[in-house]
Amino acid sequence: MFLEPHFSGQRSGWIEVICGSMFSGKTEELIRRLKRARIAGQRVEIFKPKIDTRYGETKVVSHDSNSLLATPIIDTSKILQIPDDVTVIGLDEAQFFEPAVVSHVQELANRGKRVIIAGLDMDFRGKPFGPICSLLAVAEYITKVHAICSHCGNLASHSYRLTQNQDTVVLGETDLYEARCRRCYGMGNILELK
Repeated sequence: MFLEPHFSGQRSGWIEVICGSMFSGKTEELIRRLKRARIAGQRVEIFKPKIDTRYGETKVVSHDSNSLLATPIIDTSKILQIPDDVTVIGLDEAQFFEPAVVSHVQELANRGKRVIIAGLDMDFRGKPFGPICSLLAVAEYITKVHAICSHCGNLASHSYRLTQNQDTVVLGETDLYEARCRRCYGMGNILELK
């Protein structure tokens, strides 16, 4: 009986997840990694959720105004249609994608692709956000980034919403959200009355 060798010459792929609160530098780190891949001569494709139009429809933009062109999508099965010569795939704001994104990025990694994902790990309630927990479970590399608490200066891991809107998805910036540490997040609106 002939057994196929374990290594068939195909490059091994992997999944990287960059997560944290708002204003922690997730997109900045995603852009940095994608730019480095391009400098190394690798072909890169970037995708973002179509609903995220804060900085325009076709750009991934960090809070410090670094940007890259991206393809806006609703259905993550579109990422499976990338050309064979693309070796690095970036996904921003992954918390807004549907649960199927997990199997789609695994398929890409199984094809030998490097998949770099950025997204909020918790919503404004402090609960796991969208498919991020499942993406963390299948990732080879995880980077948790932190913001600075806007009230006390400690490391912040929570996104505190400044409005009473209870919808899970509310797009906004510093007008609607603050980065807060665990303690200040738990104190809630008491801090706003000072």
